[in-house]
Amino acid sequence: MREPGPKSPHDTTHFGFEDVPVSEKSGRVRDVFSSVAGSYDLMNDLMSMGVHRFWKSIFVGMVARRPNLQVLDVAGGTGDIAFRIREGARPGTRITVCDINADMLSVGRDRAIDRGILGRDDGIRWVCGDAEALPAPDSSFDAYTIAFGMRNVTDIPAALAEARRVLRPGGQFLCLEFSQVVLPVLDEIYDRYSFSVLPWLGKRVARDEAAYRYLAESIRQFPDQGAYSKLIRDAGLESVRVRNLSGGIAAIHSARRI
Repeated sequence: MREPGPKSPHDTTHFGFEDVPVSEKSGRVRDVFSSVAGSYDLMNDLMSMGVHRFWKSIFVGMVARRPNLQVLDVAGGTGDIAFRIREGARPGTRITVCDINADMLSVGRDRAIDRGILGRDDGIRWVCGDAEALPAPDSSFDAYTIAFGMRNVTDIPAALAEARRVLRPGGQFLCLEFSQVVLPVLDEIYDRYSFSVLPWLGKRVARDEAAYRYLAESIRQFPDQGAYSKLIRDAGLESVRVRNLSGGIAAIHSARRI
């Protein structure tokens, strides 16, 4: 496990459009997702009008399929990505879902039970842990996946370094994240939608308008496709590629540990 580096009490980072002490961000993010855990998947359907399912299908389709594959799905507490990877997985595939938020993991475990997935023998285990200090040995996974979670970490370079650390040589890195719209006009429509409809849905459905205002703001704070690709390369991952989805509303970044 990587030990986080020392942080000055004067260091700040963004929480949406607000500057907060570095030491506070993970707690605030944890509170956001604890608040919306029970309605998280429903909100994903409503916010994207179901398009997130198409994005995730493409994303999961990029995961290598071979016997005895070891997959780490980070920030995947509700199990949405893990369940998709498990479908059609080759014999011996094992998926570890790691999330910093215990409430999200609880939702995922309940969903697993509802699906008849009862324990480690069914190929999925659930671990509470931080993307910046993963509770896993070096070179222990063949694939690292993270969907809509990287923008919530406090230190993106640290999380990417951890991704490289836990991947075996030749291991696959896959990140699905909201990104920068690349189509003219669509960016303006998307901005209006994000800052009006998303908070409204959050208030009506999840009973937490502020959480979904944070969502819209956090998307704007995340590096664009080129800047994020550079961070991935700087972390020591190679063969970095980007696939824009829906005009860049989301993007898949893929890479390898060589």
